[in-house]
Amino acid sequence: MIRCISPIDGTVYAERPALSAAAASDAVALAKQAQIGWTARPQSERIALVQAGVAAVGAMNDQIVPELARQMGRPVRYGGEFGGFNERASYMAEIAQDALADIVIEDSPAFRRVIKRVPHGVVLVVAPWNYPYMTAINTVAPALIAGNAVILKHASQTPLVGERMAEAFHDAGIPEDVFQNVFLDHQTTSDLIAAKSFGFVNFTGSVGGGQAIERAAAGTFTGVGLELGGKDPGYVCDDADVDAAADTLIDGAMFNSGQCCCGIERIYVAEQHFDAFVEKAVSIVKGYKLGNPLDPETTIGPMAHRRFADEVRAQTAEAIADGAIPHIDKFAEDDGGAYLTPQILTNVTHDMRVMRDESFGPVVGIMPVKDDAEAIRLMNDSHFGLTASVWTRDVARAEAIADQIETGTVFMNRADYLDPGLCWTGCKDTGRGGGLSLIGYHNLTRPKSYHLKKA
Repeated sequence: MIRCISPIDGTVYAERPALSAAAASDAVALAKQAQIGWTARPQSERIALVQAGVAAVGAMNDQIVPELARQMGRPVRYGGEFGGFNERASYMAEIAQDALADIVIEDSPAFRRVIKRVPHGVVLVVAPWNYPYMTAINTVAPALIAGNAVILKHASQTPLVGERMAEAFHDAGIPEDVFQNVFLDHQTTSDLIAAKSFGFVNFTGSVGGGQAIERAAAGTFTGVGLELGGKDPGYVCDDADVDAAADTLIDGAMFNSGQCCCGIERIYVAEQHFDAFVEKAVSIVKGYKLGNPLDPETTIGPMAHRRFADEVRAQTAEAIADGAIPHIDKFAEDDGGAYLTPQILTNVTHDMRVMRDESFGPVVGIMPVKDDAEAIRLMNDSHFGLTASVWTRDVARAEAIADQIETGTVFMNRADYLDPGLCWTGCKDTGRGGGLSLIGYHNLTRPKSYHLKKA
């Protein structure tokens, strides 16, 4: 049984039976058969149907927003994810024709030589709970547009998301077997991958989960895209707008209760601005209202599950025991469970887990640095590499620093945003592959060469 425990009150909010191994195999067989007809449709028709499905999700937003609050704790005041969901799908629809266009090498009286992009067949999307609509659409939209069938397995914390997407897409006219939402346990998922059921697997989640996907795919030559953990840094240079940096970086650290793939988890500040930055950061966090996410006055809700909050508490307590200084007194609403006080720590070092391990919660450590070289060294002192945020008034300086940071994306004077025109990718333990942009289409298709002699 796939079960969602609501972080609001610890009760079971939704539960669904997992498919048996036989039923899961049948779902794959139906997808493979349906994909043949789907890829034969004109690309323009596939694009229009995906866009209609996206719009149908938007029409459900009034129902979706409170469902998200109940499933994973994000406050209703933020209005859900449809803005980003629509932006990403719309961009991928817009670039599809060019991204999937044939590459004609020669078309002469003697030869036609061309490279085409062809779909993998069936794509498995294993989506996470923290931004359950936006992370899923990153792959679902371009995979369908490119002619693949898609099987979506959503996280157990957000089981209603896949159902909503399937309802919307099917109502829009996408065949039920072409886009399927399924409930699977871990073993059945691994067994399907090991049986070469899919042409491509996209997984967003933990490092351990990504390792399990890779082990299941070993020897099958199945393409795998993995976006795993992060410990994203921010660096405030000596010429930065300190107030603007604090506003954005602290929001990047605390929004969604810190449960963002590219959330800011460690901040390095030019030493002359350190005190001012910390003062501003503390003031921001002290103004948050922790509470029930269904309350429109709540600005920070519970973490999605008590065990996630327990890990953040453990990292924070260990750091304080080793000399870190906490700046936020315990909020009255902190119940020792999923409701957790957001915290800012100074006097931290990289010997502390809170500055090394992924926290994925509302805690951030802040350190002073003497120059760019020290900041670069500390930013690179991590097993992860998803994004980094550099704050300076000098574009050339930002790019020079960016060239030296081991990460997938570098921001200047912003953070915690996924630009669908750029490749979403990472390095080190953050995983491999790339989503969205032109490169996203390349990963969801394979090149096929045609060498046709005319005479």
